[in-house]
Amino acid sequence: MGAVGIFAIFLSSSLCLYFVLALIRLVNKLWWTPIRIQHQMRSQGIAGPYRFVCGSTKKIFNMKNEAKCRPMDLSNDIMSKVQPHVHSWINIYGKNYLQWYGTQPQLVITEPEQIKEIMNNRDKAYPKEEVVGYLKKLFRDGLSASEGEKWAKMKKLANHAFHAESLKVISYLL
Repeated sequence: MGAVGIFAIFLSSSLCLYFVLALIRLVNKLWWTPIRIQHQMRSQGIAGPYRFVCGSTKKIFNMKNEAKCRPMDLSNDIMSKVQPHVHSWINIYGKNYLQWYGTQPQLVITEPEQIKEIMNNRDKAYPKEEVVGYLKKLFRDGLSASEGEKWAKMKKLANHAFHAESLKVISYLL
């Protein structure tokens, strides 16, 4: 067994090890992590639908297509038409539930008190996501994308536009 044989064994062993590690990472991302997150959330009383690899995406897509085919009632309750999955899953899993886009979990919160707490965000416990792609071009440094002192100045300017006196002037002009 010469140097070529040893090199071939080393190369094949390295490739085999690489494929085993890649398989372990894939199983971790597609199966173990979602199952672990779902178990942790269930222990806190939050449940939701999950399917291997596709999450809830396929079910959401099917529910939206089904809702488009049904005629709309003459009422103000449009939630079952616009977001049928949210309407259905609130009834099944409760006001707070976990939905999945692929392997990415999303916690859906519909309780007004918890929404107020999140929107206040005084402790900075809920950071804003960084705006990327076309949204960055659309929002740039606007109110929804900025934080801190810059956000406070922009909010103050925007808040003035929605005072009752300003709205009266606008409605008078229209």
